[in-house]
Amino acid sequence: MATILVVDDEIGIRELLSEILGDEGHEVLLAENAGQARNMREASAPDLVLLDIWMPDTDGVTLLKEWAVKGQLTMPVIMMSGHATIDTAVEATRIGALDFLEKPISLQKLLGAVEKGLARGKMVQSARALMQAQTKTHAVTSASGMPSPVEAADVEATPLSMAMAELSTLDLDAPLRDARDAFERVYFEYHLRLENGSMTRLAERTGIERTHLYRKLKQLGVEVGRTARKTMA
Repeated sequence: MATILVVDDEIGIRELLSEILGDEGHEVLLAENAGQARNMREASAPDLVLLDIWMPDTDGVTLLKEWAVKGQLTMPVIMMSGHATIDTAVEATRIGALDFLEKPISLQKLLGAVEKGLARGKMVQSARALMQAQTKTHAVTSASGMPSPVEAADVEATPLSMAMAELSTLDLDAPLRDARDAFERVYFEYHLRLENGSMTRLAERTGIERTHLYRKLKQLGVEVGRTARKTMA
């Protein structure tokens, strides 16, 4: 299903998380320190990282900051610790960590955080794909001048162009939670258009269980019927 990198200096924690996540069908990579984590991130490009804060060589927050500064924080990172303070958790979130799990980690919290992290990772990948496609469209238009009426109509009618238009209106000065919700609405509406409103295919594409997906769409105010009709129109 996904490749998950577990970084923790305690062998018991590594083995336990490996067993749990392996049972869920994920490929699990194990690193006992920051050096190994760097190498595995470069070699395997994991979909998600579970990163312990307190490690002997380089602590997890320092490694997280290093990845962020180098532009290598391309995957969701969930921090773990049994001794971290609230300030440490806030700092990690500010740097770019998606979530924070306090040890001992319950099975329910672990699986919930992993599911959320993988879903967020897919959204980020889709956003990158949207931006790359839009860049290519601009490049073609710039090279050839104004697009033909047929090309212009095609661009206006595609789910991609609709999503890009909506993304361009996002308020980046809004609080993080509001901006994130706005992006997620665009993401889910885009994929609903691609799937002609099919919730079954949307669940498969996003990797979110149908019940959770319905709740998420309701929370975001995404109307399934409306987005389906947009595609059919």
